[in-house]
Amino acid sequence: MYPTMKLLQIEKPGRAVWRDVPRPDPRAGEVLLKISSVTTCPHWDLHIMSGRPMFEDRPLRYPYVPGEPGHEAVGEIIEMGSDVEGLSIGMRVVTWRDPGGRRQGLYAQCAPVAAEDVLPVPENLADEAVASLELAMCVQVSFDQLNARSGVRGKRVGISGLGSAGLIAVQMARAYGAAEIIAIDPLPERRSLGLLLGADLVLPPDAAAFPAGRGGNMALDTGLDTTGSRQAIEFLIERTNETVAIFGVLREYVGFGPDHWWGGFALLGYGEHNRGAAERALALVCQGSLRLDPLVTHILPLTRYAEGVDLLRRKEAIKVLFQAWAP
Repeated sequence: MYPTMKLLQIEKPGRAVWRDVPRPDPRAGEVLLKISSVTTCPHWDLHIMSGRPMFEDRPLRYPYVPGEPGHEAVGEIIEMGSDVEGLSIGMRVVTWRDPGGRRQGLYAQCAPVAAEDVLPVPENLADEAVASLELAMCVQVSFDQLNARSGVRGKRVGISGLGSAGLIAVQMARAYGAAEIIAIDPLPERRSLGLLLGADLVLPPDAAAFPAGRGGNMALDTGLDTTGSRQAIEFLIERTNETVAIFGVLREYVGFGPDHWWGGFALLGYGEHNRGAAERALALVCQGSLRLDPLVTHILPLTRYAEGVDLLRRKEAIKVLFQAWAP
């Protein structure tokens, strides 16, 4: 077994280095993964490489935690710490959550991960079909919230934003029985992909294309915002009768007034990450109702991380899949 490995570390804004480090040992309750592939989480990658904290109340220090912000990975268990049950060496697994506070992230050739944070995955699923499960789990949390309230089955559902989360949301809305899915995004190429993945109608965030009005002919029953943008959320609120859930990271106050107060309308914040949501998302992947591979627009070796982030910044990529062992 190799005593050293390669690992990515963001030393300062705009500078990521690929360097040799000792291979870590798993602690009690952990498994050591040989990472096959890891996908970008665009907001995290763009923020940390740009020197901006993902959450304004959290300090950002450099050099950044080794291997972070990588957290969407698929790989093989090559070693296990004590007190690990239900897993075995050689098992192919995917990470389903990022609990925060790790001593090492997953932009690396090997990484220690809490055993409770991985799920076994079938060998027949390609890396790009499953590596982004953590994001799918996150979106599933919002659908669980919607299904606990007004639901999506038989409803006209609006999805705001067709980045990676929005494209997952379109497919989940279809899987959970939406009668009609209207997706909203300013980029024509992303609207085209939204149609390909199950939207019935795609529109720009334009009042002429989609007039405001709750109760009108085009009004939505349920909406899900994946952008976190105040403007996008308010656009959705003005066109939705029952419930709008906010998935995107919210950094601004949004308008909610007397016009929205009547009729039982609800604005939902985000819920809690949980294994059940991850298992439901993985079941959709396994049955073919959720395709994560179309989100991967570029495949690069992890040595070309900065290039991948530049693709995200220019909106030329939706997600980049990095191969940890590629030269």
